[in-house]
Order: sequence, then C-alpha cells, then structure tokens
Amino acid sequence: MKVVIIAAGKGTRMDPFTLSRPKPLFPVGGKPLIEHTIMALKNCGITEIIVVIGHMKTKMQTYFENASQQSLQDLEITLVEQDEQKGTAHALKFVEEFIDETFMLVNGDIITSEKNFEEVLNAHDRKCASIFSLTQVLDPSNFGIVDLSNDGRIKKIVEKPDAENAPSNLANAGIYILPPEVFNAVQETPISSRDEYELTDSIQLLINNGVSFYGHTLSQWWIECGSPWDLLTINEHVLKESKLTIEGEVEEGATLNGPVGVGKNSVIRAGAYIQGPVLIGMNSAIGPNNYIRPYTYIGNDVKIGNAVEIKNSIVLDHTRIGHLSYVGDSIVDENCNFGAGTKVANLRLDNKTIKVTIKGKRVDSGRKKLGIFMGDNVKTGINVSFMPGVKIGPNSAIGSEVLVSRDVPTNTFIQVLQDFKTTKWC
Repeated sequence: MKVVIIAAGKGTRMDPFTLSRPKPLFPVGGKPLIEHTIMALKNCGITEIIVVIGHMKTKMQTYFENASQQSLQDLEITLVEQDEQKGTAHALKFVEEFIDETFMLVNGDIITSEKNFEEVLNAHDRKCASIFSLTQVLDPSNFGIVDLSNDGRIKKIVEKPDAENAPSNLANAGIYILPPEVFNAVQETPISSRDEYELTDSIQLLINNGVSFYGHTLSQWWIECGSPWDLLTINEHVLKESKLTIEGEVEEGATLNGPVGVGKNSVIRAGAYIQGPVLIGMNSAIGPNNYIRPYTYIGNDVKIGNAVEIKNSIVLDHTRIGHLSYVGDSIVDENCNFGAGTKVANLRLDNKTIKVTIKGKRVDSGRKKLGIFMGDNVKTGINVSFMPGVKIGPNSAIGSEVLVSRDVPTNTFIQVLQDFKTTKWC
C-alpha cells in the first residue's frame, strides 16, 4: 500500500523554529519529525511514500536527497509540490496521478507510535474498508469530532463543536485509509469557513454517498504538533522508545544513570551526572561537573560548559552553553551561544500554568513547567535571565544582566543602560 504524507504547510504557530526550517524537519530525539513517521511506516512494511511539500520546499528536497543515502534507503519516496497551501483536500489533487488504488494518508503535523500505524493497517485488513483513525481527547472543541454508529461506522464529522454539544470525545487523528474515489470527492469539495479545502469535507461527501468509513481508536500515544511545547512532549516519547547506545567517550568519574546515548567523537567529562533517557549527538562535549536530567536531547557539535544543568530540553547543533548556566523545559535552536551564568526560569511563583504568545494571542500551554523557545543564531551575555514562556527570535543578541520577560523579535539587540537601569530595545 502506498502512503501519502501531507507536509506542505508553513507551521506559523511554531515560530520561531519554522522561520528557518519547515516544521517536518525539526529534530527531536536525533531525527527530524518526518523521519520518525517514515521510519515507523517502513517498519510496518510500507515501501512507497509520496510526500507533499510546499513551504521551504528546497530544504525538504535537500533533506530527502541526503537522507536517501542513509536511513531512508530501500524506500521509494516521491516528492510532490503543492504550489499553494489551500488545505488537505487541495493537497490531494497533486498526488492523484500517482494513486490508482486504496492508500494511506498521514497528516504531516502528527507524530505517533509505530504500533498505531500497525493497528490502522490491521483494521483495514479486517474490515476490507476505509478507515478513519481516532484518538480520545479531553476538550472536543479543539478538534474534528466524529459521530459513530453502533457498528463503528462514521456518520458525521463535526468540526470543533461546543463541549456540551459534541457527539463524542473521539477526535480525528489524521491517519486514514482512503479509496481512490476520494479524488472525485475532492473535486466536489467546497471551500471551508477557514478558506481551505478540507479533507474531512471530502470524506463527509463520500459518507453521504454511501461509502463506509470505520472509526478506529488508536491505543498508543499520539501528538498533534501544533505548538512549540508539543516538541518537548514528542521528544519525551521518542526518547522513551529509542534504543540508546554509547559510541563516544565517557571519562572516568562521569556517571550515566539509565538509558543514555552518546554519539561518535563526543566526550562526557569527569564529574558529569547524566540521568536518562538522554541522547547526545556526535562531536559534542559535556562537562565537566554537569547535571543532564531526563528527556534531554543534545545535538551535534554542542559544548556544555562546567557546572551547567539541563532538564527536559532540546539543544540543537553547534550551540554553546557557558558555565554556571541553567536550562529547563526549553528548546534552544542551532548556533546559539549562552554567556556564563545564563538562567532560564521555568516555573511561576504562583504555580499557575504558563502562557505563550502564539500568532499575537496569549495561549495557555497547560504546563506548570515551561522555559523558553529560542530561535537560531542567538547570543546572550553573562548573567542573562529569561522568564517562563518567552520566545526569542533568530539572529538576536541579549546583553549582560538583562532580564527577558517578554518575547524578543527577530534580529533584535537588547542591552541594559547602566546609567538608567532600563532595558533598551533596538
């Protein structure tokens, strides 16, 4: 069976990370998001995959050209460009020429356990019918919710209903087994209130015309990656399921407790204490005298200085975190440099959940522990402090002793004016 992955969107809710890369290429647990999905499909016996690309298509093309020689070898991967991103049904128009039979479709903004893909394929084999994957949610008003008949067939798909009027708590999980007739329905699909052509509207047309879709509720973990903090949750699940091995050097006096992966040519120096699961990439240096706490992923060519503590964070390639610094529940993009004593606050004094600004609106993350989201090429001076939930745009610089309590735009320099003890925004 062929699989289509829709991965063309801009992912604007994921700023600052999607300012420099398409969302599917953000690395968690040592691999880009899309690679985790493709490898899971490969392990389920899938050999032909069509990826719909659009936003930053050149970077997607480059990634697949390089990856085809490594982890994605033995797969037939076809890239198809969606020239304008007008919705999931619109994306299907570009793959019709490659499909002549029943196929699987996966939304590119979800990541899930390999076992869930196995379940969906097995459900299709049992039912000999189209499958609509489902996941249980606490708040139906944020999802497309289904109304099921007694025999498990989908009667209706309701987008973001009020909680009291929702037909169920079973949400669209973004994995489908679709018949080729869906392409006819796509041609008839009207534009939605979001000014997009929605695949769920196409499926509803098929259901109205008598095509059976069976709902299958996934049993394993599933995450829709729609907000920056979702990357931390995904990283946690990936590290839990990863087989971590030590290929680099661990000096005498360093302590590794639990599953820890250390890449080639990396060194863990004496006095470091690493509590897994933790993954450290290649050519990185940790220590001496660090504390690296669970669910941390540190990329390639990263330097972590003396007496640094890192907790439940993602630190990407070529970043330097100077001595006496603390980073918790945070994501730090590539090529950043922390001056000594840089501190990230990840807990409010009132113990309330932390809000983050997403597309100009304050959004509750639902997390009581949350640090910062830092874009690439950011530098800090010594003794810089960050308040919880702050975003820092790429190519910014923050001078010594600044307390950053609000988001920093891209290409911004901040410093303390010593004469007046105020913060200057340039």
